[in-house]
Amino acid sequence: MRSAWLLALVALSASAAVPAPGRYAATFCAATSPAQPPSCGPAELDVRSRSHAEVRMSDIVYRLNLRPGQLDVTMLQGRMLLDGFSAPYNWSGTTLRFTDGEKNTRYEIRPGRRLAPAR
Repeated sequence: MRSAWLLALVALSASAAVPAPGRYAATFCAATSPAQPPSCGPAELDVRSRSHAEVRMSDIVYRLNLRPGQLDVTMLQGRMLLDGFSAPYNWSGTTLRFTDGEKNTRYEIRPGRRLAPAR
């Protein structure tokens, strides 16, 4: 019983930092080595719900499916599937962090100001 309560609390805290649905200017960072600082650039974050979001940088889109303790990532360029993986994730404030263990690449998404709805 206690472990079920603890799992529910962890799941709730993992999703509690998700920004409200909407579009945001964001910063997307990636690091391919623990010794290197991440490389960061501008992105657009579209939060569709507490469990679904998309991050767009130019013509590359990362579709994110957040489950309790696990994040599923699908990376697309146009309609072409470039990559997909699942990974544990965590929130630090509104910053989302996760690592592609197979490629040893760390990711960080930091939402910024809210944007007007897409037309």
